[in-house]
Amino acid sequence: MTEAVLELYGHSRRVGLIEWHPTANNILFSSGYDYKILIWNLDDGEAVKMIDCHTDVILCMSFNTDGSLLATTCKDKKLRVLEPRSGRVLQAATCKNHKMTRVVFLGNMKRLLTTGVSKWNTRQIALWDQEDLSMPLIEEEIDGLSGMLFPFYDMDTHMLYLAGKGDGNIRYYEITVEKPFLTYLMEFRSAAPQKGLGVMPKHGLDVSACEIFRFYKLITLKNLIEPISMIVPRKSETYQEDIYPMTPGIEPAMSAKEWLSGINKDPVLMSLKEGYRKESKATFKAPVRDKKSMVVNSIDLLENVPPRTENELLRMFYRQQDEIRRLKEQLAQRDLHIRQLELELRNLRNSPKES
Repeated sequence: MTEAVLELYGHSRRVGLIEWHPTANNILFSSGYDYKILIWNLDDGEAVKMIDCHTDVILCMSFNTDGSLLATTCKDKKLRVLEPRSGRVLQAATCKNHKMTRVVFLGNMKRLLTTGVSKWNTRQIALWDQEDLSMPLIEEEIDGLSGMLFPFYDMDTHMLYLAGKGDGNIRYYEITVEKPFLTYLMEFRSAAPQKGLGVMPKHGLDVSACEIFRFYKLITLKNLIEPISMIVPRKSETYQEDIYPMTPGIEPAMSAKEWLSGINKDPVLMSLKEGYRKESKATFKAPVRDKKSMVVNSIDLLENVPPRTENELLRMFYRQQDEIRRLKEQLAQRDLHIRQLELELRNLRNSPKES
């Protein structure tokens, strides 16, 4: 791409963030280092509204499902929930123990999740009730690393992904409406640190492989973009409707004019079933040899199914490393026991015989 379709001028200082409205066509939000948010109608190429309620640089913007609410975090340490068309602040909150950097709406749960740091500079997440920001529902410390935490939420599977800037870890959580609200599941690890992450839209996923999320990871040192797929480990002989419910599609729910007039509409949903590709019966498959199973701690060490993605390969590698470590510890204990028996035998041989 060498030429811009449209150039927008309105901020007095450089632009830091842009966000598309989730349901309205050609409505774009931008925030700049002038502490302002501009709403653009790209049908006309003009700014139609300015939101001027922040006292410092805006760090993050997030819409709820139908785009009727906008949440922001700011360097002034406040979390705000706004009505975007009027710019009215519905709620604002601060937390002494939680300095917020990122925020994300959790679908239709009426919940917000923020990432940030505690007063002891440990990375932290907090869950908020959308209707009451007086105090967070829960706060949870993650680790002592210094990089910013990027939150990504999948409302179809109720999964939260936390990725740290400057490290290679991505943690998975399940979000529920009842306590404990947040349940840790697993962690993807990589030696290559990530500078940033992008996400493939749902309609671009490989449904046949049970892929439920795909990151595009920017690796600073290698200047590469690496795909990371999150795949449910199950055989997909048929379309898996439980992990692929109706999801927001590519069609806007309304025009820019309708949204500006005060109308709110939910996203237009689509099914991902058309993306399922069933293997043809005529497809040649190499014969699978019979193999004996060698299961240790629920891990099949002779499993001959090759990993399909890097995170599957890493997961297999870490499992095997744990098993090798356990076996080495057992061998070391046996060697110690053998040496003790040899010493006892030597002492018996050297001891004087009773008359």
